[in-house]
Amino acid sequence: MEKLKIGHKYQIHSYKHNGQIYKAWDEAVLLKFDFKNGILVFGNNCTTVTEKDGHKWQTKEPAILYFFLNKWYNIIGQYKQRGICYYCNMASPIIIEDNTIKYIDYDLDVRVFPNGSFKVVDKNEYNYHKDKFKYPKEIDYIIKKELNNLISEIRTKAKYFNNEEIEKWVKYYFFLVDNKESITN
Repeated sequence: MEKLKIGHKYQIHSYKHNGQIYKAWDEAVLLKFDFKNGILVFGNNCTTVTEKDGHKWQTKEPAILYFFLNKWYNIIGQYKQRGICYYCNMASPIIIEDNTIKYIDYDLDVRVFPNGSFKVVDKNEYNYHKDKFKYPKEIDYIIKKELNNLISEIRTKAKYFNNEEIEKWVKYYFFLVDNKESITN
């Protein structure tokens, strides 16, 4: 793994199981890395996202991104006006190379709403890609097991689903951005 630096900007690349890039985020600023616990925390705000067809759009709010070295999902805490929402992607553990966070997106997502309710989405997309890309049985098993683990974390409001944590990270993100000399490419 390449050397990481707090305040450094990284790109994010999401791939499909066949190795093709699916989406790319222009930047995420590293806020914390903890290799002992296998977690990296990033922040971004109004960043450009490029879809596989070249279509570009911009996120609308600050977000805190939790990426894991040993979990098959990632968590995005979205700091919206109506409250903090979470978007969770079932995905491979990340790798970092060439200043880019990379992972395989496995379609299933969980949306968590400000009131704590949640919904699993994109089941049809998962089943379609499972057949199309011929996911091995081991991958299917891991994704379903990790989805259950994720739902358990959501229900118990585990650390990554703690709104105060998101608020703390958002403040730290803006502190780093406001002190631009610490942000480097």
